[in-house]
Amino acid sequence: MIEWLRKLRAGFGASFLWLVCLIYFTQGFRSFVWTAVSYQLKDRLKLSPSASQFVFSVAFFPWSIKPLYGIISDCIPIRGRKRVPYLIISTVLSLIPWLILGLNASMRSSKWYLMSLLTVQNFGSAMADVVVDAMIAEAVRFERASFSGDLQSMSWLAMAFGGICGSLSGGHALSNLETDTIFLLFSALPSLQLFSCAMVEESSVGSKVPLDSSNSENFKEVNGNSSSMDGDSFLDKKSSTSISRRKKSQKDHKRRVAVPSKLRSVENVDSLASSWFHSLKSAAYSLCRAFGKPIIFRPMAWFFLAHITVPNLSTVMFYYQTEFLNLDASFLGTARVIGWLGLMFGTFAYNRYLKTMKLQRILMWAHIGLTLLGLLDVVLVSRLNLAFGISDRIMVLCGSALSDAVNQFKFMPFLILSGQLCPPGIEGTLFALFMSINNLGSTLGSFMGASLASILNISSGSFDNLLLGIAIQVFCTLIPIAFLFLIPKGATGISA
Repeated sequence: MIEWLRKLRAGFGASFLWLVCLIYFTQGFRSFVWTAVSYQLKDRLKLSPSASQFVFSVAFFPWSIKPLYGIISDCIPIRGRKRVPYLIISTVLSLIPWLILGLNASMRSSKWYLMSLLTVQNFGSAMADVVVDAMIAEAVRFERASFSGDLQSMSWLAMAFGGICGSLSGGHALSNLETDTIFLLFSALPSLQLFSCAMVEESSVGSKVPLDSSNSENFKEVNGNSSSMDGDSFLDKKSSTSISRRKKSQKDHKRRVAVPSKLRSVENVDSLASSWFHSLKSAAYSLCRAFGKPIIFRPMAWFFLAHITVPNLSTVMFYYQTEFLNLDASFLGTARVIGWLGLMFGTFAYNRYLKTMKLQRILMWAHIGLTLLGLLDVVLVSRLNLAFGISDRIMVLCGSALSDAVNQFKFMPFLILSGQLCPPGIEGTLFALFMSINNLGSTLGSFMGASLASILNISSGSFDNLLLGIAIQVFCTLIPIAFLFLIPKGATGISA
């Protein structure tokens, strides 16, 4: 393990690895603060399960439009750099909402204000995720392609470790701290991330036109575009032929010199806009070519269908576990730790044993496993577990917690495959496209879950139809298996 980290550090640099690990750790540690958000919606705002799930679905929508962030960061550099500046902007956007929610009680006590700030926060987090994925893809391409799986595995391990820390400390914090204090405590991580951005060096993009006017003039001069300067020399030469005419035409000469200066400014703006347009056009063309490859398009289509065909009832189960089963926040945090530990084990197992296994088989068994774990929720809600002397806590640990691990585990092959097939120049866009399809499908699945809960009249304190809802969810979990023909038969986690 130590030797593996040394090789990564030698290949990519300590500051880069630190920033990648910190960002992914923060993504995992979000469970610390989002658990507090769940209790804020349930206990303070008194929202129903379907209303809470609607708030979460809207708040997490920015994760569904990640290609937009990727295209912008790939094609429109800021002062010649296209990664670190966007990372700073996204970090600020993910930091400020937590500070506002921690310091302003009226903001966190209003459903609409809270939802708006959470949406802005997710906008910043999603953009940071896009940028760091692009940095990983670039680093792998410029350093060693053999590090693609190792670097992505390190990222996932950092996120899993953050999830474990966030889940363990989140439940304890809810029992001992106020919600506003939890929001302020979590803001320390984005603050550290903002400071760490300055440690990473990024070279300027030579083909892009800088934004400041002084550099724009130098850029035009270096590229031989000096017609304006030639005009100035001609005016000076002409004016020196007669002293009397030079005095008379001095003011006219100043005006004539000013005109080319204005023209240069207009030309710089036009050149910048033209450069951005051609970059966006080229990125869109490259993205369409990459997306047209069956090894990319077909797995993405399957993964999207795998989400939208299964209604997500996680928020409803959260209400059931806290209100009907009376499980405290500390235990639910421990249950999430089981899921994160399963993610870490799945990451090691995949890289050790399953890289060469066909994706169809991996995904088929993953959904069979999810179906079996869903049956444990059926047993829990029907209370059959008590007839066999099995406590609710054990059922929750073996059911919903392990479901999180399996859901994360089936995601691993696609991330590695996307990194290997990422074309130069649109790293952020392709990674973002893949992730956004997953997130959009998850968001639509959450909307379906909220709609199902509303149709079945499942509300806080009324869980009579929850068993029927869980049964529908379990049946729908088998539907994606019927679409496995979308996965190329020979596709594995290492094929390109």
